[in-house]
Amino acid sequence: MSTGDMRTVVRLLTAVERTEQQERTLARVRTECERTDARFLEQGIDLDVSIRQALEELIDGTPSTDLCPSYSYAFYQVVAAHFSDPTDLGDWRRPAWFYAMDDELARHGVPSDLLPGTFLFSGPPLRLPHPGDAVPAIGTLPAQRAAALADAYASVLDRLDPEFRAAARRFAEVMRFEAEEWERSRKLGMNPDTLLFWFH
Repeated sequence: MSTGDMRTVVRLLTAVERTEQQERTLARVRTECERTDARFLEQGIDLDVSIRQALEELIDGTPSTDLCPSYSYAFYQVVAAHFSDPTDLGDWRRPAWFYAMDDELARHGVPSDLLPGTFLFSGPPLRLPHPGDAVPAIGTLPAQRAAALADAYASVLDRLDPEFRAAARRFAEVMRFEAEEWERSRKLGMNPDTLLFWFH
């Protein structure tokens, strides 16, 4: 998970004319995409479209396929160049496990927009070709909802099935911190409006 101003990401990808700062950022993003391509090549992972090429196609608004994970990886590299350092929320082998957690939280009154299956897999704010598998997966949550999520999860912790309690506690703790950071940032005139979740 990382936090930042998603508008800066969208502006970089959709700009007709980019500023010098945007061009410098884009150069770093291209380098990171090339590094990821090289790592996948070493691992024997063959993508139909390279991540570097997917980035260029996203910038041009002309993806050459509607099914390939490269575009999600390219988008993530753009986000990484603008957002905070990532926070590791944990390891889960099956993303679908979160839908069982949804049922448990909903049973105790947690609002639907705060259920993990709703925001963890909501997708990016821009339309991307589908990754074609369970991962990589992208989700977003408005930063202003972090406090409500922390409150909701903390209020039901003691009543949750033990299988879900540790994950709910972790989310509550992280979201409490993010809510406080969001308030501090706003007082400083910044707007880290989005929490981005990345499963890979």
